[in-house]
Formats: sequence, structure tokens, C-alpha cells
Amino acid sequence: MGLRSGLVGAVRAAGAGGRRIGGAIRRLTHAHGADRSGLGRLIETTAVHSAGDALVAVALAGTLFFGLDVTQARGQVALYLLVTMAPFALVAPLIGPALDRVRHARRFAIATTLLARGLLCWGMAGAVLHRDEVTLLPAAFGVLVLSKAFGVLRSAVTPRVLPEQITLVTANARASFAGLIAASVVAPVGVGLAALIGTDWLLRIAMAVFVLGAALALRLPAHVDVPDAGARNAPPGQARRWRTLPRVGPVVAEAMQANAALRALSGFLVLYLAFLLREKRFEPVSHTVALGLLAAFAGAGGLAGTALGAWARARAPHLIVFGTLTLATAATAVCAVLFGLWAALAVAFVGGLGQSLGKLSMDAVVQREIGEEVRSSTFAVSETLHQLVWVLGGLAGLGTSIVADGPVALGGAAAALALALTWLLTGRARRAGRRRSAMAGRPPEPHREPV
Repeated sequence: MGLRSGLVGAVRAAGAGGRRIGGAIRRLTHAHGADRSGLGRLIETTAVHSAGDALVAVALAGTLFFGLDVTQARGQVALYLLVTMAPFALVAPLIGPALDRVRHARRFAIATTLLARGLLCWGMAGAVLHRDEVTLLPAAFGVLVLSKAFGVLRSAVTPRVLPEQITLVTANARASFAGLIAASVVAPVGVGLAALIGTDWLLRIAMAVFVLGAALALRLPAHVDVPDAGARNAPPGQARRWRTLPRVGPVVAEAMQANAALRALSGFLVLYLAFLLREKRFEPVSHTVALGLLAAFAGAGGLAGTALGAWARARAPHLIVFGTLTLATAATAVCAVLFGLWAALAVAFVGGLGQSLGKLSMDAVVQREIGEEVRSSTFAVSETLHQLVWVLGGLAGLGTSIVADGPVALGGAAAALALALTWLLTGRARRAGRRRSAMAGRPPEPHREPV
């Protein structure tokens, strides 16, 4: 009885704290005209979406689907990495183009992704109760796919609710920051509820959260939707060829490639350092403490990147992407030379910061450069590309942890980042030279732009 009352008290205290934090977040997210433009409502919907995802993750922790961790064999971790790619096999070729076709009803599309996840949570509750993995795993897979679809839609509609006072990078960061805070508050509450009422009821609560999110999505302003006339007047071959992946220009391709390098670094560092710190002793801390510090520093880096994006005033997001890649390259090289526990933690922080800030800036480039008719498809391709390179970076980290120590591994990572940065800067300089030649009246050198 004492344990039960203690858990109830903890849940109530967490709920009261959550309400106070929610009020503070609402004041922040509705600032600078976001309440009038509709951005504030979009951020609130994103926070509810993240809270629901956190409850699902807590409920499914320990099931077959989420049971793997870094202390298991490398082969099992590698298999888990490959499994995480499965939802993206649908996002890029199918879901992104399909979402472009319903851009005249984006509010309903966003609400549908949330409502469908609620229904899947109800089904998973019964599956968990009866230990029915045949039902549980497909439903969990569906929740993952719909979560990615929500992210694609949110990124696609952000420019339509952007107030004049803030930049796209700031808007993206505010949404990400609200989602992180919501998940951080709800996750421990979910742990307490799971112990108090069981995992099946926690999934039913997640269903209610997703239904609330669907209601909030329907309250987004009408200008989130693109009029049907926009679809009819779209350039030929974009609105009708819904199975064709979008072609992007050099600016967007450049931002995607730079961000892909940052994502690959993040995947590499997470898996390499996790195995290294588990197998190698760094006095005076234990393996467990070292792994905990690694997770804390990587998470702090992600929060720092989001916070920097939220307060940024720069209106050149492609420069932020390049600056972040340059910082990551230099920091990785320095940590390779000074390798030790603190160097490992520092590079983990930089990896988290680079992944977060690079993603926010790259999203802003896509939102600015890509038209409404293929914006969802472009974001779907972007999400798939970056998950793929994260997995490849993680697999490289697993392999490197077998054969290389810290200085060699980080030195190799720094060299790879330096090559990527040099290649991107060379391409930018080459394009600038062709533009100057064209302005001077001289024919530019023949060159095929990346798509």
C-alpha cells in the first residue's frame, strides 16, 4: 500500500511539474507572432505527438521489438540497426509522394497519422495483455511509419505558418525543443504509470494522447492547406507522377550531403564509443558510469543544438550547416589527438550538437528552396537518406570497435569528415566560378549538377 501511494504521489507531482513546464513552453512557443500565424498550434501538436511516442517507447521497452541494447552481441545490435531502416523503405517511395497529393488537406492528413497511431496503440494494448507478438510487432511497425509520416508533414507545413519575426531554423528548433521537453517530462511519468497500472493501460493512455493530438491538428489554421488550384497549376510531371522521387537543385543537395556527413558521424560515435567504454576501463569511473556519461553528453549536445537553433537569428541556414560540419571536423580531430574519457565525452557532445543543429538548418533549406508540390516527397527522401547514413555510420562504428583504438578511430572519422567538407566546398567554388563566367559573358565549363 505504501508503494502504491508513493507512486501515485510521484505521478501527481510529475503531472503538476509538467503543467508548470507546459505553461512556460506555451509562452515561449507562441512568442514573436507564432500565436497569430499558427506556428504555436503546430508546435503544441508536435509536443503531444512526442509525448505519445514517449509513452509507446516506455510501454514497449523490454518487448522483443525494443529489447536490444548496446550490451548485447555486435551481431544483434547490427540486426537492430538494419530493422530500424524498415519504416523508411515505405516513407521515401510511397508515403512522401502520397502526402504531396493531399497537400490541400494537410490538417486532416496530420490528424489521420495521429488518430491511426491511437488505434494501433489500442490494438497493441490487447496484444501486450495476451502476449500476442504476431499482432504487436506489425502494430509497432505501423506506429513507427506513421511517426515518420507526421515528421514529414510537420516539416512540409512549417513555412506556411512561419511568422515574419523569426527564421525557419528558429521555427524548426522551437518545434523540436517542445517535442524533447514533452518526451522528457512524459517518459518518467510513463514509467511510474507502467508500474502502477500495467503496460496495457499505458498504451491505452497513449491512445488518448494521440487522439488529443489529432484534435489539435484539426485546429491548425486553414492556410496550412494548399488550395486545390495549386495542385492543378503545378508544373507538369510533379503533381501527377506521384511515384517519381523529386529532383532537387544544388543548394538542397549540398545541404543534404553536409547533413548526411553529420548524421554518419553521430551513428559512428554512438556505437563505437558505447562498445569502447564498455570494454575499456577509464579510471576512476566504472564502465556503467562511463556509458551513462556518454549518453548524458550526447543528449546534452542534442539539446544544445536545438537551443542554438531556437535562438538563432541567421537567415542563411546553408552556412549554419557548413559551419556545423567544420566544427565537427575540427573537434573530432582534436579529440583524436587528446583521446581519453573527457575527449570521448566531448566528441559525443559535438556529435549530438552537429546532428541536431545540422538537421534543423537542412530542413530550413528544403523549406525555403523546394516548392509545395514536392516538398513532402523531398522531406521523405531526406529522412530516408539520413537514417541510412546513420545506420551505415553505426555499422562502421561496430566494425571499428573491434580493430581500432580511440585515437585511430577518431582520426579516421576526422579524415572522412575533412574529405566530405573539402568535396562540398570544392563543388561550391566550382559553381561560383561558372556563375562568374556566365555573368562575364564567357561560356561556362560543361558540368552536370547533382540531383
